Amino acid sequence: MFLSLVSFAKSKSKTILVQMVSQAGTGYCFNTKRSRLREKLTLLRYDPLVNKKVLFVEQKKIRSL
Repeated sequence: MFLSLVSFAKSKSKTILVQMVSQAGTGYCFNTKRSRLREKLTLLRYDPLVNKKVLFVEQKKIRSL
């Protein structure tokens, strides 16, 4: 009976979903996964609004996965 009253802590997930925003100033963004322990992402990806590869930086965390 005593063991049923104990609540166990939830473990944190290993990956999180983050929003990546274009540095070209177009406002184009996409979501991607990254490891929780890793530093913030910066990626060189295609931006269809300027038809070029531009730098995308992580803006905010959306949720844990």
